[in-house]
Amino acid sequence: MAQAWVCSGLRWAATGPVLGWDGGRRTELTWGKRVAFRVVDGGVRTCVGARGHACPVRAVVAGRSSGARCEECGRLDRAHSVAADTLADDPRPYRVYLAWFGPGMLKVGITAEERGSARLLEQGAVCFSWLGTGPLMAARRTEELLRAALRVPDRIPYADKRAVRSALPGTGAERAEEVERLHARARALTGWPESLTPAPCRPVDHVHAFGLAELPPAVGEVTELVPGGAIAGSLVAAAGPDLHLATTTGVLVLDTRLMRGWELTAADEGMEPTLPVRPFKSVAANQDGLF
Repeated sequence: MAQAWVCSGLRWAATGPVLGWDGGRRTELTWGKRVAFRVVDGGVRTCVGARGHACPVRAVVAGRSSGARCEECGRLDRAHSVAADTLADDPRPYRVYLAWFGPGMLKVGITAEERGSARLLEQGAVCFSWLGTGPLMAARRTEELLRAALRVPDRIPYADKRAVRSALPGTGAERAEEVERLHARARALTGWPESLTPAPCRPVDHVHAFGLAELPPAVGEVTELVPGGAIAGSLVAAAGPDLHLATTTGVLVLDTRLMRGWELTAADEGMEPTLPVRPFKSVAANQDGLF
């Protein structure tokens, strides 16, 4: 029987995107690397647990769930979460940032200062700039100030991000324009918390880190994994949790969060994808690893 692997998720390291696997193995993803796997026939997707703990009942979860957690484990994961506003007494300094994902797609957010730009890589921000640094609640108040006064959202749907990645402005200066304008408008607002130290506008561009320069248009995105389904392709780009794979049917976007909770085995590299795909309106032996 072919060896099965369970993906623990994609992380961004200094060298680029890295896929993790249960048991601690890591696969560094480089441009051109072949990615080929099949979901075990007859398998089900099980809850990945929360905060280092396995799901006590190994609950079955939906194939389209990006969280890959059952209701109880999802509740545990959100406990003491900054994103869910359940950790108001966190003493660490936080940074407020402005992130740009494509023309007209800007958001405001916060991240712990110690994490550096990891949060921006995880979200697939094409360009970003820091806005200020301070205590958690001051960072939260600044975020709310921009949302209320300038109507800047704190979320951009991944489907919107994916649809524009192959048609971004060609230069770093062009990609930074909207960030610079929004930064200036934000700094002109009154009501900033006194404990937040403002930061100058210094846009950081991730086009080369993500491999988005001259990115071929994607024909669609994988919507879920299914038992017996497979995909094989060459990695042409990665942004946030997404892999852009050149397959026999064109470039497809695979959200690696959909891989979690499934048992996966190796697949033939030249095979056609057999996973459900939503088209974009626009555009066996004891192996050392899965790929």
